Amino acid sequence: MNLILLGAPGAGKGTQAEMLAEKLQIPTISTGNMLREAIANGTELGKQAKQAMDEGRLVSDELVLGIVAERTAKPDCKNGFILDGVPRTLAQAKALDAMGVRLDHVVSLEIDDAVIEGRMTGRRVCPKCGASYHITANPPQKDNTCDQCGAELVIRKDDAPETVKSRLVVYHQSTEVLKDYYAAQNKLRLVEGNQSIEGAFQDILKALGEKV
Repeated sequence: MNLILLGAPGAGKGTQAEMLAEKLQIPTISTGNMLREAIANGTELGKQAKQAMDEGRLVSDELVLGIVAERTAKPDCKNGFILDGVPRTLAQAKALDAMGVRLDHVVSLEIDDAVIEGRMTGRRVCPKCGASYHITANPPQKDNTCDQCGAELVIRKDDAPETVKSRLVVYHQSTEVLKDYYAAQNKLRLVEGNQSIEGAFQDILKALGEKV
């Protein structure tokens, strides 16, 4: 099963992708994590991505689609995959279709902007392994420490209040139109995002026709 998760920044796509990957036994392709890895390694593409992300802008289609094409060609994707963070624009969606990337379902986590802004202030990420947490919804076992590798958690620059507002504007302008695009292909599945993590997960499984 090949899936896309849509939703505003902070809607919970990353957490749901991890849970779905375990349930369906398919890999999650998170462009955000890939880009952050490039940034941490100081590559040229990483530098370009960092500037865009810090300013709340979208990374170029060429960079994002190059990452996706390379990743989906790997052997572990032959039985399916979950795209987290791409496509973000109509041009990217059409490019994926043109590339022959088959999609079965597109899940959109629906949530109000005001709720998103509140969520973002509590988000923490691991700079070492990329694991994500939330101080109330998904806290680490030990305060401000990654459960997986023990590194100190940080607040990403793109989770700062002014950047969050900018990212939401970009989302509504560029990404939300994707819902119409995939609805026309009968692939769109709407799921209420303003509920517990487990509740949203159960609703996603139902929308995909999977056993809960």
